[in-house]
Amino acid sequence: MPSLLQIVRFLNKELNIRKIFDTSKNGLQVKNKKRIKKVGFAVDACLSTFEKAKKAKVDLLIVHHGLKWKKNKYKELTKKREDFLNKNQIALYAAHLPLDLHSKYGNNIQLCKLLELTKIKKFGRYYGFKIGYKGQFKKPITINKLANILNKKLKTKCMILPFGKKIIKSIGVVSGGASGVLEDAVKEKLDCFLLGEIPLNAYHRAKDYKINMIVAGHYATETLGVKALMPILKQKFNVKTVFIDIPTKL
Repeated sequence: MPSLLQIVRFLNKELNIRKIFDTSKNGLQVKNKKRIKKVGFAVDACLSTFEKAKKAKVDLLIVHHGLKWKKNKYKELTKKREDFLNKNQIALYAAHLPLDLHSKYGNNIQLCKLLELTKIKKFGRYYGFKIGYKGQFKKPITINKLANILNKKLKTKCMILPFGKKIIKSIGVVSGGASGVLEDAVKEKLDCFLLGEIPLNAYHRAKDYKINMIVAGHYATETLGVKALMPILKQKFNVKTVFIDIPTKL
């Protein structure tokens, strides 16, 4: 059985945790003293996730949205959540932006693979680096057919904003709340922009730019990264793995 430190060191190196600026305090956030038999993977560090992790007898939980951020507005709630983990000896590891932009395991490259895109290139500036990807479809597609594919494969319900071309050949992809990248999609003359969630003003910006946009859900678009890590850790460390699903419809 691997130690917690062995897994943490591997993840830190593999995901370039220390080299990527983020508002999340990425890496190990809550320790335990156990040898790791079972690793859980989830999107959000919340009590619902932790309770399921406890039932599943998870020793280490790896999440996209962790507990500790550089600006913590919810200190009392954070303590309550951390106390639950400590009481039940569940370690917590978080990888936010490093798991969005990773070229193998990231949410965005996994979305590109899901859509079977070709000519994939980095796309979408965020904090000075490109966080997403853009690519082309093997065959042109309508926005409704594209949404249906996402609905089925991500188990989501996409919001379709059909403000651009009826036939889509190219797309930019950034998971989560990425409306600030919309202008990059416009500048690069992409036919569509796929993201997780939007504020009200993004609706009108997309409409005025005359670009298609698909809003596939913040949660749904960010399940892929943690899932991509599961077989890697299972193979390297011979641990049991489980995905802990806490869908939000958001």
